[in-house]
Order: sequence, then C-alpha cells, then structure tokens
Amino acid sequence: MNKVNHTLIGIAGGSGSGKTTFLRAIFERYNSSQVALVSQDNYYLPKSDQLIDENGVTNFDLPTSIDRAHFFRDMVDLVEGKSIELLEYNFNNPALAPKTIFVHPAPIIIMEGLFVFHYEEIREQLDLMVYLDAHHESRLERRIRRDAAERGYPEHEVRYQWENHVRPAEKLYLEPYKSQAQLVVDNTHSFDDGLNSLLDFISGRL
Repeated sequence: MNKVNHTLIGIAGGSGSGKTTFLRAIFERYNSSQVALVSQDNYYLPKSDQLIDENGVTNFDLPTSIDRAHFFRDMVDLVEGKSIELLEYNFNNPALAPKTIFVHPAPIIIMEGLFVFHYEEIREQLDLMVYLDAHHESRLERRIRRDAAERGYPEHEVRYQWENHVRPAEKLYLEPYKSQAQLVVDNTHSFDDGLNSLLDFISGRL
C-alpha cells in the first residue's frame, strides 16, 4: 500500500477514555480536507452476527464484533485517493435512523477505535500510535452517565457489560499495545498536554 502522501494516525482508548471529545478537539483545529476520520464504531456487524455470552447477553466488545475487512478496506481506499461511504452505527437504537457518512481523502487519516492496534494489518501501516488513557473507575462513571443519557441503558446493564465484556476486552486487545504507542495521553483529568503534542505532529505533516 503506497501512502507516501498520507500520514496514518491510530487513536485507541478504552470505553470512557474520552476519544469522542478528543477527536472533536482535533476537528476544531483542522477541517475535513486536512484530516479524514475512520471510526471503528461504524463497522459493527449486525446484532444477529454477534457472540452471546453464557448469560445470554450479546458481547459487542470483541475484535470479531467489527467488520474488520471493511474497516481495513476503507482505510486503503482513502490512502489510494478514493472517497468512502458508509452508514453511521446507531447502537441498536431503533429510534435513531442511521445517517450516511461520506469520508474524503485527506493528507492525515485517523483510524480510531478500541481494536485499531490489535488489527495488525492496520497497526503495521500507522505512522503514529496514540493511546488515550484514564483510570478505569473514572471511565466507568463516564460510561454509566453516557449510556443512560444517549442509549437508555440502565446502570445494572452497564456494570454487567463493563465487568464481563468491556474490561476483559481492554486487557486482552488494547492494553498490551500501550507500551508501543508513541504518544500516551492521560485523560483522567485533562488531555490538553497530549492534544497539543498531537496537534504539533499533525501541523508538521501538513
């Protein structure tokens, strides 16, 4: 894959680490002609294709929950100068109609999501690995608030998923790559220092 004119950045972090807010801050500085974003969240396979745990609860926190081939193929298409089109994932909320997302090629391509470092075909192409970190108790509190407000999940369901799906997946498929990241951003309280480092990197590549 020829990416001479493109810089690939991977941004990974556990649930509640602040990836959405971090990415929003990047796009307050740069526009879509400068930076393209490909988010893992939009590549979930249908619920019917997801694995069920021993208690009959769907587990969305596995590498197999994502259409990995499509995720990688869209990255390649952007690198090759092609635009991509996909449907926004609505987190199985029937009240939310999925929107069509168009992503156009840009000098900086960000691959974002829990598994971007675990998928070796993506990891091996990255020019910069950014690991967004925060204490797991703080992240759980953020997830409880978010899932109640945005997805209507009761707290007991969020805690079950956290203990049985989220944390085991982070330990297996995310945390082992922290030591490989060139930039580790601690967002327990604020990500400003890490964000400024990343913005300096991006500006230097544009």
